[in-house]
Amino acid sequence: MKPQEPPVTGKDDPDMTATGAGPTPPWPSPVYSWYVVGVLLLAYTLSFIDRMILSLLVTPVRAALDITDTQFSLLIGLAFALFYTLAGLPLAWIADRYSRRNLIVGGIGLWSFMTLLCGTATNYAGLFLARVGVGVGEATLSPAAYSLLSDYFPREKLSRAIAVYSIGVPLGSGIALILGALVIKAILDYPAIHLPFLGEVEAWRLTFAVVALPGLLLSILMLTIREPFRRGRVSRTDTKSGSQSFRAHVITHKIALGCLFAGMSLIGMVMYGSIAWIPAFLSRSYPISITDAGLWFGAIMAVCGAGGLVLGGFVADRMFAKGHTDAHIRTMRLSLLLGGPFLILTPLMPSAPLALALLAPGFLLITMHGIGSVALQLMTPNDYRARITALYFFVVNLIGLGLGPTAIALVTDFVFQDDGALRYSIFLVSGIALPAAALILTFGLAPFRRSMAHVATLTTTEARAEASA
Repeated sequence: MKPQEPPVTGKDDPDMTATGAGPTPPWPSPVYSWYVVGVLLLAYTLSFIDRMILSLLVTPVRAALDITDTQFSLLIGLAFALFYTLAGLPLAWIADRYSRRNLIVGGIGLWSFMTLLCGTATNYAGLFLARVGVGVGEATLSPAAYSLLSDYFPREKLSRAIAVYSIGVPLGSGIALILGALVIKAILDYPAIHLPFLGEVEAWRLTFAVVALPGLLLSILMLTIREPFRRGRVSRTDTKSGSQSFRAHVITHKIALGCLFAGMSLIGMVMYGSIAWIPAFLSRSYPISITDAGLWFGAIMAVCGAGGLVLGGFVADRMFAKGHTDAHIRTMRLSLLLGGPFLILTPLMPSAPLALALLAPGFLLITMHGIGSVALQLMTPNDYRARITALYFFVVNLIGLGLGPTAIALVTDFVFQDDGALRYSIFLVSGIALPAAALILTFGLAPFRRSMAHVATLTTTEARAEASA
């Protein structure tokens, strides 16, 4: 007996398009879909641990390789960020055409192996090349992951799914800070650790092995994820035509994309600047050790950052379900209005407990902005969701990661010319960037609504044409 085909619902919904091969299959099981989110969350968490751990090993790495602060800063910034952003564009092109699951599997294996090599480097060039490899490997993850999740969850549930996935950022950064603080303590107590067969190994080198090995195991777990049916396609063209369509899409929606990219870049400057400098600000401004500062800040990032992302996903989904097509931009702006004042005022507090007391609600509320990436998925046809995400990360990371920590350092060195004035540098950069981001996002609300309407019409029209073919 021939099995009965599942009913096709929502024919006019752009998420439920049909192809020439037949009706669109039903959405995957919610239980399995959330399993996919869990595996991707684990991958994102490990990627941020591997990314951030080097920034907490300044002293031992500098001493072992005999390098300067400037050389070390290139390992953290240029070696990773430049190649991470540049590699993301061609890798996203692959993700839009071939198996996203397999691309992520290869990426996890690459960045984990290159992280392991960081611990074996005996000179600056070797460590620089290893960091480049980490950046290239991690560039495979988010563009492909966002595209995958948009095919596992319907539009009204996508915010929560991507918000949970995005918990990997504060969770991974928090774990890296906590782990780094413990490593610093271990280095102070035991500069070298004796291992069977290997003899004495410097503690900082062993750290890279500890954070790399789980990733190698995770690449095997990723094989349990199935490649989902691609929904919301608008073209079945050759490579050249597809590239032209992608450029046309960016040009058509340049105002909405520009406001979203600019707003997120300014927020990124503050967030990456905070991750880089808040532990140093706490230890320079108050009687608290850098180890304790890292532990407290790491815990706040992991707990409050994760909570804020889930809260942002819930708020955006509720507003979207009520018919607000600009719900995600509204949620981003709300995160700035609620959380911005806490972050701006944190460095001015007279004591460490008060600073941490403001930092906790500040991170809880400001990380609601993380659902901004969901807006990209909703306003972009499936054919180039990975590429638009890669372009987004290219801009946001170059500005946020590339300029955020440096902007604060430049203000400290050249405006105040005093290491003890770091708190005022953080206050100044945050006080300018966050209000500016709120204004830009407000300006982008109307263009974003128009873009959402345009893409919905485009995908629905294509669905009807293909269904009648």
